[in-house]
Order: sequence, then structure tokens, then C-alpha cells
Amino acid sequence: MKKNVALLDYGSGNVRSAHRALERVGAEVTVTADPDTVLAADGLLVPGVGAYAACMAGLNRIYGPRLIGQRLAGSRPVMGICVGMQIMFEKGVEHGEQTQGCGQWPGTVEKLDAAVLPHMGWNTVSAAADSEMFAGLDTDTRFYFVHSYGVKNWEFQPDGLTTPPQVTWSTHEQCHFVAAVENGPLWATQFHPEKSGDAGATLLENWLKQL
Repeated sequence: MKKNVALLDYGSGNVRSAHRALERVGAEVTVTADPDTVLAADGLLVPGVGAYAACMAGLNRIYGPRLIGQRLAGSRPVMGICVGMQIMFEKGVEHGEQTQGCGQWPGTVEKLDAAVLPHMGWNTVSAAADSEMFAGLDTDTRFYFVHSYGVKNWEFQPDGLTTPPQVTWSTHEQCHFVAAVENGPLWATQFHPEKSGDAGATLLENWLKQL
């Protein structure tokens, strides 16, 4: 039986490519902002491209932070991609402007310390050996990135948690940044699995297995 994924429609740009990638790996996809559909789906995918503030404005218009929070409170899987990952953090700072995020994790999205921006193209990541997100993928597997901002410092303190979050890192020039997070029902990637060919398809298949 196909897993149903709600692809959150809040005005972000990469909905079509995410839709195709999910269908490629066998998901039944509904592009929607309807609260009942979002809450009932097996999985919720939150895409995102462009500016952090603009994405949060779009999310707030459809009460996205509340819907994401409701799903996670019930251990219902959510996955964020690119800015869809960034907005899971507490805040973003762009051009001196601070914007409140969804606050699922503490931390700040800020400009990468690199001479060449955006960080655009294929890059490797450093994932934990027992990662479920990267299961079946080699350590030299490359994923497709397009971003100038990211999370450079992981601030979450997993005191008392039996299963702490798994954080995957990558590096552009000499700047280390969070490339992916696995935190119970909440997964997120800074890179674009929907634009990462077979490697991205494997990662999305791994997510569907968790639904």
C-alpha cells in the first residue's frame, strides 16, 4: 500500500520537483495547505527555497508552524528540505534582519563563512554509521546543495533523551554547517534530495520506510 505524503503548499518554489521525486519512490502525493489533509497524511514534507523571512511569512499565513507542531506532538513524521529545514530552527538572520522560526530546535540560521556564495553544486556529507536517513549510501555519496545560509552551530542539548538527534555535517570551503538532522519523527536536509538523483531517491525511500 502506498504511503500518503502531504507536500505543504505555502508559496515555496520547489514543489513540482519534490512532487516528482516522491512519486518516483512510490509515494501518493497531495500538494495541500488544508489542515485536515496535512494532519491525516502518513508523512508531511515541507519544501523551501529563497529567503528565510519569506518562507516563514508563507508558513504563518497557513498556520504552518502550528500544523508542524501538532504532527510532531503526535509523533507523526515531518521532513524539511533546504529552507524547509532551516525554518525548523529557532531563528534566521539575513541582511541584519532576525526572523522567528518554528523553534523545533534551538539555533540560528546565518550566512556561511565562505568567499564563494551560494554554495551550489554537489558535495559529500558526514553521517553517523547507524543513520537511518543515509542507510544504503556510501560515505562518499554526493548530494546537491544550493544555499548561502545555514546552521553553523548545533545547540540542542539532548539531556535525558534515550535517542539523541543525529546530526550530519558538510563543509563548504572551510565553513562547517549542518547538512541533515534525524530527530525522532522530524527529519530535515539542507541539500535537495529531490535534485540528487539516485542518492536522493534512496534517502526519500528511507524516509518513506519510517512512515
